[in-house]
Amino acid sequence: MRIALLLAVVLLLNACGFHLRGHNGEGSEYAFRTVYLKVPAETQFTTELRVNLELHKLVLAGSSAQADLIVEVVSENADKKIIGLSGAGQIREYQLSYRVSLRAYDIQQRDWLSADEIILQRSLTFDAAQILAKEQQELMLFSDMRSDAVQQVMRRLSRAKPRTETGAVTQ
Repeated sequence: MRIALLLAVVLLLNACGFHLRGHNGEGSEYAFRTVYLKVPAETQFTTELRVNLELHKLVLAGSSAQADLIVEVVSENADKKIIGLSGAGQIREYQLSYRVSLRAYDIQQRDWLSADEIILQRSLTFDAAQILAKEQQELMLFSDMRSDAVQQVMRRLSRAKPRTETGAVTQ
């Protein structure tokens, strides 16, 4: 009975044209095939971005001359600020922020994505009695923000098209 119900749901979703976000029917969702990732240093973000590019069947080029599109990660920054103190002056809350600045262009220097910045923030309450747990939570929040930034980059790349000097998208 459960298998029949599951099969019926899958067939209904297929019949109405449902597909996962970022996936179209023919599997080709990008206006380019090869990508050169220009990064100042190899980080967890760039490693995760490379994996996602390959998962979306994009070829990572060995040089910018071999690529249809050059994605330049200009900067990446993680920050932690105190935003709340108790009456006794003890830390109660932090604000975690993660910034990635990037741009995408082709070999003719035409912008596909003009210089842009992805900014993500999360709040982290602090309890001195749970220091190890809070450190682990902080690492998980930064990891989550990094993954979110990679997904935002992938969505932006899926919509990227070459732009003219006036900023209009070419067809």
